Amino acid sequence: MEEKPRVVVSRSRRSETPGKNFTFTAEMVPNSGSLAGYRQKAWQTFKRLSLPSMTEEAWRRTDLREIPAESVHLPTEGAFQKLAPIPSELLKPLTAHEHGGQVILLPGGARPTLSPELIRKGVIFTDLFTAEQENPELVARMVGQTVNPEEGKFAALAACLSQNGILLYIPKGVTVEQPLNSLLWGPGANLAFLSHILVWVDEGASVTYVHEAASPDENGPALHAGIVEIIVSDNASLRFVELQSWGRHVWNFSHERVRVGRNGNLDWIFGAIGSRLTKNFSELDLAGEGATGRMSGFYFTDGNQHLDHDTQQNHLAPHTTSDLLFKGALKGHSRSVWQGMIYVAVGATKTDGYQANRNLVLSPNARADSIPGLEILADDVRCTHGATVGKLEQEPLFYLKSRGIPDKEAERLLVEGFFDPIMQRIPFEGVRARFQQAIHEKTATQ
Repeated sequence: MEEKPRVVVSRSRRSETPGKNFTFTAEMVPNSGSLAGYRQKAWQTFKRLSLPSMTEEAWRRTDLREIPAESVHLPTEGAFQKLAPIPSELLKPLTAHEHGGQVILLPGGARPTLSPELIRKGVIFTDLFTAEQENPELVARMVGQTVNPEEGKFAALAACLSQNGILLYIPKGVTVEQPLNSLLWGPGANLAFLSHILVWVDEGASVTYVHEAASPDENGPALHAGIVEIIVSDNASLRFVELQSWGRHVWNFSHERVRVGRNGNLDWIFGAIGSRLTKNFSELDLAGEGATGRMSGFYFTDGNQHLDHDTQQNHLAPHTTSDLLFKGALKGHSRSVWQGMIYVAVGATKTDGYQANRNLVLSPNARADSIPGLEILADDVRCTHGATVGKLEQEPLFYLKSRGIPDKEAERLLVEGFFDPIMQRIPFEGVRARFQQAIHEKTATQ
């Protein structure tokens, strides 16, 4: 048989390392307190690592060539006093009639409050600066337990220079009935908002925690880099609601990981409607036998927004269950990327893992990339995944319009129907209302 000539196909990438450098210096790294050693080590990591490029698999669909690295700087102490105030609607409880506690993180400041009843029960809920002063041993014990600064340039940046953050600790056996809320408010241009959130729900404890990052639209760029580290201990339960409503000028990066112990339970609800560009790593480690975790994601992009979500469900013990559903809609020239992986470790038998990503493309120039994945190293497991990218169905759209419903209203109704499976997963009316308001606003624009 005649041998066919070998064909070599080469593909060029649009960018290498962006070639930009931040202007942060070693003198900006706090050198006192319980995190001094951790921060100094993270600074060395930050200096050593390069900005991600599109030659790296995790970043090949997200271009950082225009990142404003040289122009952003840290807010000075009290900077919030000269910047836009927080809109009153962002301070309203989303999950109940009132908060059990609330921490407001501001550029150059913070305002923590916690009910006396929860203080008597031993609950700690405060900003990271206060926690370093009042609970240094607890901070040192929690930091670096799930997210390693070595995981990337932005993880190292948040680890060494975070000015704002949260420490939440729920003692063993304590059930917190009223939700706890924190808000990271980031007004202003050419600023870098760096945050570090630490959560520990101890054995047999239970809490609902809502965190939102938000800002108004500004004329100049801004950057956020954050770390979220969460531990859900044996037989503990956490509902974690995370909302991202950054202004359209913000470059947003985060590394987030939750570790769930034996028979622990996590319900993680995530919503993203803002930012210019987002790259988010969200990982669930089911580390104890019988651990369960559910991840529910909502995103809606328009204009030139770019949202890239990288999720990982790690089954590290037997009889663990994970369930992920992310749904997104896209308009304008926006783009979404979802990369998901279910990993089943050796010996993690009786695993039940599910992941699905559904996308609705509402404009001819919008684009959705959906990449599910499985890596299974154990027998006797059940793992399934799926992904879809599609347009509005014309038949139901025609039906609604034939009944006298205007085009925009008909489109909005179908989009709401598309998102309904996510809404059904959200037990909080306030959170559903926030997402529905985003649908109204996005569908109303051209």
